[in-house]
Amino acid sequence: MIAPARADFPRDFRFGVATAAYQIEGAVTADGRVPSIWDTFTATPGAIEHGDTGEQACDHYHRYAEDVAIMRDLGVDGYRFSIAWPRILPPGGRPNAAGIAFYDRLLDELLAAGITPWATLYHWDLPQSLEDAGGWAARDTAYRFAEYAVVTADAFGDRISHWITLNEPWVSSFLGYASGLHAPGRTDHAAALAAAHHLMLGHGLALDALRAARPHAEVGITLNLTHVEGPDDRPLHDEAIRRTDAIANRIFLDPILRGRYPEDLLSDTAHVTDYGYVQTGDLDAISAPIDFLGVNYYSPLVVTSGVYPGSAAIGIVDRSRPRTGMGWEIDPSGLAKTLTRLTRDYGPMPLVVTENGSAWPDVVGPDGSIDDPGRTAYLQSHLRACLDAIAEGVDLRGYFVWSLLDNFEWSHGYAQRFGIVRVDYDTQRRTRKASGDWYAGFLTAPRGESQEEPT
Repeated sequence: MIAPARADFPRDFRFGVATAAYQIEGAVTADGRVPSIWDTFTATPGAIEHGDTGEQACDHYHRYAEDVAIMRDLGVDGYRFSIAWPRILPPGGRPNAAGIAFYDRLLDELLAAGITPWATLYHWDLPQSLEDAGGWAARDTAYRFAEYAVVTADAFGDRISHWITLNEPWVSSFLGYASGLHAPGRTDHAAALAAAHHLMLGHGLALDALRAARPHAEVGITLNLTHVEGPDDRPLHDEAIRRTDAIANRIFLDPILRGRYPEDLLSDTAHVTDYGYVQTGDLDAISAPIDFLGVNYYSPLVVTSGVYPGSAAIGIVDRSRPRTGMGWEIDPSGLAKTLTRLTRDYGPMPLVVTENGSAWPDVVGPDGSIDDPGRTAYLQSHLRACLDAIAEGVDLRGYFVWSLLDNFEWSHGYAQRFGIVRVDYDTQRRTRKASGDWYAGFLTAPRGESQEEPT
């Protein structure tokens, strides 16, 4: 079969790679950086596989020039990275000049290499002192986030034209405050719903701050969205699908794109909270127009209702389909369905796939090479899904591979590898994998040329 070619995409379609600060930077105590909730969480016994921490990670803080050179050799148009709030603005303190200087160096290196920076303001590394004051469950954190946005816009707005306020607020709120699987490790469902609202309020306030400071910049938000379906097309699964879609997708899509919470979500969660923290004007701020919506997609979510008629219980179904090393079902059609659903239900809007990729148990060959056909096939099939969505009229404008580098994979520590470039954590040596070779060939092939798929 013939793999997708760059020439199949619109001429102005942007391709890139993505990372996040805590996952790659390391240097967690360097140059005035203050502790984050992830520094605290990783120090909690049993919270992270093998007791791993982000203390060193990929040492990108010191090796950023090497990493930019890798991106230049790949041929990417853009680099999506996150700015570490704890490096920039200690709560209650003055902007940290040394932390700002690091991103100055990174931005200058990217621009010299012809790579467009796409900056995410928040990829989960809340300063610990703000969590001590209530975290995202407290309204004040949204205002502190807006202050941080002003500082970053003033410092970097002359070189950053694409901004993302939040990465995956669902993960921050529900894995951080309900399940306790992520930092800050709380298990309070009411706090999780409050956190979800205050994250969106923070988005709206930061959006306004960025627009005021840099009116010509493009500003959006990234949501982790999934296609929710039953194991078959029987209507008995409909209630589970509706309830799951409300708490997984529409809890953020509707306030941001429609200016209101879904009525069924409010009903479903009435036993948890009365939403008294939603104040007059909040939804107006949250629903201010965005320039693009970032979509992170990895896998579909397959659910079924409880075994008793009318049961509200929801079960996640394990189907016998190909899976990644993380155990995530591989279904590229779910990406196409997610993108087309957004356009169908919320109207035409610019969309960008801001993360898409897969983890595999990579094996280093005797010659040091890493052949990872599963990752390459995953990327190819999901790029084809992007083309399918474009053919259906979706205004899709970009695609970013997760991830440039193997990195600290949150609660999995260093046990899972998503990179198209391998990192030897003992030596910090970088090695481009076969998937990285394929992506470089895809990006740099003359228009009209295609590449063969891996066997």
